[in-house]
Amino acid sequence: MPVKIRLQRHGKKGKPFYWIVAADARAKRDGKFLEKLGIYNPNTNPATIELNLDNSVTWLQNGAQPTDTARAILSYKGVLLKHHLLGGLRKGALTEEQVEEKFAAWLAEKEKSVADKVGGLDKAKAEAKAAALKAEKEVNEKRALAAAEAALPETPEGESAEEEVEALEAAPAPEAATEEAAAPAATTEEE
Repeated sequence: MPVKIRLQRHGKKGKPFYWIVAADARAKRDGKFLEKLGIYNPNTNPATIELNLDNSVTWLQNGAQPTDTARAILSYKGVLLKHHLLGGLRKGALTEEQVEEKFAAWLAEKEKSVADKVGGLDKAKAEAKAAALKAEKEVNEKRALAAAEAALPETPEGESAEEEVEALEAAPAPEAATEEAAAPAATTEEE
């Protein structure tokens, strides 16, 4: 029976996630499978991949052929490297200690590169947020300035703001003027 390591789609429309499975090549895409090897969620950044490394290597050693996407995922997680190193062990080119040492070194380097990518994404997100906040503050300052200018009375071209303030102080208050105008009218009515 030809066995493929492939992706089996799950999730809802527009938000897929996948199971990585070993399945008969003749089975439907989302149909029967022999073993679930892991999951792949492309909706997160970076994509979430959980994989059973040992079972995947076992299926590869037994002759399972990964699809193109599954091969990329297996390579990313180091399954193909471990399969290659175990081939060298079977041929006698490497010892078990060398295989484990090389694989551990590769895993450490891979984890470091993934951590750098996540750190870079967080930094880029923080920079974008800071830039948006700065732009919003500028817009708010312009609005406040425009509102303040609209609230001020207009000054004639020849007068300065200081002269206008002096003129306003010299003029009687509008409330006092209305009271004086109202008082003579009251006296005439009483007569």
